[in-house]
Amino acid sequence: MAKRIVKGPIRNKEKTKEKLLSAVGEILKTKGYKALKVNDIAAVSGVNKRLIYEYFGGVNELADAYIKQQDYWEVLKKLELPINATSSEDLVKDILKGQFDELHSNQELRKIMLWELSEKREILTEQVNERELNGEKIFQSLLDPHFGENANRFRAITALIIAGTYYLNLVQETNGTTFCGLDIKSDEGRNEIKNAIDFIVKKSFEG
Repeated sequence: MAKRIVKGPIRNKEKTKEKLLSAVGEILKTKGYKALKVNDIAAVSGVNKRLIYEYFGGVNELADAYIKQQDYWEVLKKLELPINATSSEDLVKDILKGQFDELHSNQELRKIMLWELSEKREILTEQVNERELNGEKIFQSLLDPHFGENANRFRAITALIIAGTYYLNLVQETNGTTFCGLDIKSDEGRNEIKNAIDFIVKKSFEG
């Protein structure tokens, strides 16, 4: 049976919402979160600013809707896990390297991460807490049982890896591309980072 194509007001509303969300991303990439003003969003999207309020309730709610769809863990939840993994060790490697690559390739996500560090905002706090909950599920179901009494040590190792990959990606957004002599924008430099993640995780699982 041919797929039914939805026409009319519903389809137009969804297309308009997509334009507004895309406009938020474009402004975030080029001007930063402080430039998310109703007139600018309307101008970039080509949409009447009245529809921002009608469809989302306001600029803050529009920005919140945009933030929710950009988080790496939200994307990860939609994937069938494990990604390429045949073991808990491979799963951890895949997630950590996937997060490293996603933040590198997604400028909008990097801007959101910088936003998290710059402003206290309810939706950003919710995203941080949601990330923690998603990570906690993996720790409790797979990793804590494996590491036993050393579970907290592996959590600390994971925290250092994630914090490091965040920083390496965020620093390229602002003040440089070289860190410890590695060009973190080049394939060679980034592959060295991912090789280091593999090495650290492997050694951790070996005990």
